[in-house]
Amino acid sequence: MLRQRPRQQLLICALLDLAGLLPVALLTDRLRPGAVLLQNPGGLLLIGLIYLLLGWLLGSYTVLRWPGLRAWLLVQRLVLSAGATALALVLLGWLVDAPERVTLLHRGTMVLLLGFQMLWSLGLRLLMRGIGAAPGTAPPQSLLVSRQAGEQVRREWQRTPYVSEPRLLPPGLLNRELNRRSRLRELAVAPGLELDPEQQRLLDRLERRGVALASLEQLAEQQLQRLPPALLPHDWLEYAQLPWSNDFSFQRKLKRVADVAVALVLLVLTAPLLLLVALAIRLEDGGPVVYVQERSGWMGEPFQLIKLRTMQHRRTDGPACWTVPGDQRITRVGRLLRPSRLDELPQLLNVLRGEMSLIGPRPERPELEVRLEQAIPHYRKRHWMPPGLSGWAQVCAPYAASVEEAELKLSYDLYYLRHWSTALDLLILAKTIKTVLKGAGR
Repeated sequence: MLRQRPRQQLLICALLDLAGLLPVALLTDRLRPGAVLLQNPGGLLLIGLIYLLLGWLLGSYTVLRWPGLRAWLLVQRLVLSAGATALALVLLGWLVDAPERVTLLHRGTMVLLLGFQMLWSLGLRLLMRGIGAAPGTAPPQSLLVSRQAGEQVRREWQRTPYVSEPRLLPPGLLNRELNRRSRLRELAVAPGLELDPEQQRLLDRLERRGVALASLEQLAEQQLQRLPPALLPHDWLEYAQLPWSNDFSFQRKLKRVADVAVALVLLVLTAPLLLLVALAIRLEDGGPVVYVQERSGWMGEPFQLIKLRTMQHRRTDGPACWTVPGDQRITRVGRLLRPSRLDELPQLLNVLRGEMSLIGPRPERPELEVRLEQAIPHYRKRHWMPPGLSGWAQVCAPYAASVEEAELKLSYDLYYLRHWSTALDLLILAKTIKTVLKGAGR
């Protein structure tokens, strides 16, 4: 079975963090009498959940995917998580006017509790990272590939820095692997690789010896959590193979119901904020508040996407172009709106119309797609699901401002198409909330 499942690592680490509250609370209670655990187990659980949430927002779990991260950066993230939790608890105690008998919110108790919890988390992460990096514990996957395709494979793995590159194995070395005592446990085979009868027999013998065989697609899915289009065969994937293709799927109907319900709630809750932002946009330069632009929707059908205007109001007949860092066209109000993605809230109207979903591949301008379709294989397949306000590519990759970056984002969109589910949508939603709270948009 292919290794390196970062979401499983995160879940295990979070559960162990939560489990660590028991010995940490008992130790705190021993050093500071007051029945910290027995007096208020519900409050202790609340502290644990706040610690997990803030740790996730501040990146204390991201370090699991970076085995080469310096130790002081790991400590820094844990200190920030513990400090933010303490501030949140102080604010919570003030809001609810907690009585003096709630010892969990006493300053000395919180310092001890969160200090020990931080040490527990530090030891846990060092242990998990050490196990993942220890020699002999996780032999690298081998990839059977032609020499010509090897460079492309290396390039794709180097674009995801937290995974180790597979060991490239030319077909001519199969006999050597069979005859020596190697660490080979998993072997992926690149598509289109032509093996002669003798090499195929050697491959069958390796499988009988217990070597797990997979495809390059499976290896990329497990390690990269994306599907690089350049590594996929020309006839890869048909529409009927998509989870979305089933018109009577319960998950598909649930997605639409959730889109309408969440969009309505968000529009009502953010209406006062939208009015204030609209006023700020109008006062800055007197231009229109809303920006309407044609985008490609489901199956390539064009629709009018609605956004709050974040760029200078200019009429131009020039070619379409991407937004780049430090773009001078962005207004002062726009520089405040774009990191938090508040400018995209009017797209909830597109969601209600059925032109978009909350989660899906981001819609692109048709004039830019002409160039992208010519340069990137499988690009049209991203139209096989409705476009979304956020998507797997948006939470995993930076903003695309070139063909190469668009290819990287497409690799995440293809993964989303192949593995779409309600659970994946919820994960993307959680990551989107994290991006918004951290102001990491562009």
